[in-house]
Amino acid sequence: MAGLFTSVWMQAYMAEWNKEPDLSDALAKINFSSTIAYGFPEQEKPIGVIVVKEGKVVSADVYKDESLNWDLRATEESWQKWMDKGIGMTGLSMAYLGGKLKFKIGDYTAMIKDPRMAGPFIKSFSVMGRVKI
Repeated sequence: MAGLFTSVWMQAYMAEWNKEPDLSDALAKINFSSTIAYGFPEQEKPIGVIVVKEGKVVSADVYKDESLNWDLRATEESWQKWMDKGIGMTGLSMAYLGGKLKFKIGDYTAMIKDPRMAGPFIKSFSVMGRVKI
């Protein structure tokens, strides 16, 4: 999975995110704005980051010490599995409780209790799977 969360990958992810109404439009309805980073648990810093304004990704690149609202970490194998197969609510809960998906920054419990956020969050994994570089 060479290239995961690189600048080129993140740009492609931004394009896929913005054209998915179940993600970008759903988050726009709740005025969701956030800076979200992605990476691997063994690394000190995340690799890639997106900035979301009113549901749309307005920038995507490698992480450059931005202030984060969310920092999501998983192994390369886990990311790939979720991108290939998606992840449902049960799978998400199992990944979190089992330590396969780590929130270094961000409140998993608050997010998962709000269906307006949980649904788009789950959708973001299948959108990642659309990135082909």
